[in-house]
Amino acid sequence: MNLEVAVRFVGNVAVVDTTGRITLGDECTLFRNTMRELFESSHKDILLNFKGLTYVDSAGLGELTTCYITSCRKGGQVRIVNARIKIQQILEITHLLTFFMIFSDETEAIRSFGPDGDVS
Repeated sequence: MNLEVAVRFVGNVAVVDTTGRITLGDECTLFRNTMRELFESSHKDILLNFKGLTYVDSAGLGELTTCYITSCRKGGQVRIVNARIKIQQILEITHLLTFFMIFSDETEAIRSFGPDGDVS
């Protein structure tokens, strides 16, 4: 399944809804370009909604790492919401789970960004 990405904003938090797979090729390019556009538009707090994400390969993990590093360099944060157990296991095995806070509730995840994550 190809990757589909949609971006919406809740307060100052960019919520990136993903469906499909983040794998080497067009999917990684789409994810990378989406993140690049957000960062270039001064959006630094990112919530990755992985509800529809089914798989991430090593190239996809590299893109997640780049996203995290770029956000940190800009003074922002990256959080993950609705990750399937399989995705969480991949993040745990690769020790990336130590970098990302994972939530099961989107409202709670947005509030974790602080006052800029206003959900009203």
